[in-house]
Amino acid sequence: MDGAAVNPLVILGATGSIGRQTLEVADRLGIPVAAVAARSGSGELLAIAATHPDAIVAVAAPTAAEQEHFAAELGSRVLFGADSLSELAGRAGRTVVNGVVGAAGLAASVAALEAGNRLALANKESLVAGGPVLRAARAEGGGELLPVDSEHSAVMQCLAGEDIAAVRRLILTASGGPFRGRDAAALADVTVAEALAHPTWTMGPRITIDSATLMNKAFEVIEAHYLFNLDYDRIDVVVHPQSIVHSLVEFVDGSLKAHLGEPDMRVPIQYAITYPDRATGALPPFPLAEHTLTFEPPDRTAFPLLELGYEAGRRGDSAPAVLNAADEIAVQAFLDGRIGFSAIPRVVGGTLERVSLRKLESVADVVAVDVEARSVASELTGSC
Repeated sequence: MDGAAVNPLVILGATGSIGRQTLEVADRLGIPVAAVAARSGSGELLAIAATHPDAIVAVAAPTAAEQEHFAAELGSRVLFGADSLSELAGRAGRTVVNGVVGAAGLAASVAALEAGNRLALANKESLVAGGPVLRAARAEGGGELLPVDSEHSAVMQCLAGEDIAAVRRLILTASGGPFRGRDAAALADVTVAEALAHPTWTMGPRITIDSATLMNKAFEVIEAHYLFNLDYDRIDVVVHPQSIVHSLVEFVDGSLKAHLGEPDMRVPIQYAITYPDRATGALPPFPLAEHTLTFEPPDRTAFPLLELGYEAGRRGDSAPAVLNAADEIAVQAFLDGRIGFSAIPRVVGGTLERVSLRKLESVADVVAVDVEARSVASELTGSC
């Protein structure tokens, strides 16, 4: 396909894993990059700016020294401050790839959809914390919301040409993380290094810990609810250690469709950018005969955050936003050595109990809930 036929890209989180792989896809396919953004003014971001001289650059939270240096190097090409991400995402005629980590990506996601842009969403917190707000933004602006998560991209591809009413259930696959097979007692003393040793994917610290606790899969269940408009009783999870089957869809006639492929994020990134077309990818033909595929149910006793995710999703309104904020605080406390691995679900569950449920109608509503939940979770980490 002709890369010039694709809308120019705005890449939020350009120095992260999703951002770097998006740049690789764009360069290989000849897709223009209109803007890149990152939280800090790093040397890597400057290098990206140098290799994409037509791109506007945004630094969301620069130090004074970084702001001075970037302004001197890039002049009028550079924007500063948290609002710069939304400004770039809200420029019409763009495809916005949101790879920002955390709830900070929500405002930019809303801006992209309200501007009528395609939003290729890797920032799962946007949907988890602000699902009702994103739905409203898409309805108001007419933007497109395409998932970059491998599991949701797989579901989307399995649903192509199908009637959603004919779907019995979605089946999201989970690798099981580094602690698959361990019981609750065996998880009490795991170390940060052990939790960061994911068997399949190379990811950032928070999402790697979320994979180890199965919170990442809980988030994906909530995302699937908002993306495909299915009740939680029709969204299931199965552990698949090989990470070759990314998701399945079971239909009412008993048949199943599965999406298979190497665990490589460039595939769903490229699909979200080029949809409905397909472009030649970077991977060689898949060696199917070399793989044995196995499946097992998740251990919801050893990994209680999966069930907490379902409960928060069914409660709806602000509960998923509380879930996300509490998890972010608890995971950071674990990474910092302030709480143990088994304390993460206690902090999240306790925060869900203490923060009252409310409607979410704006980004400001989500931010208010996020602030309250973080405060409660921070207090709880001190008592674990």
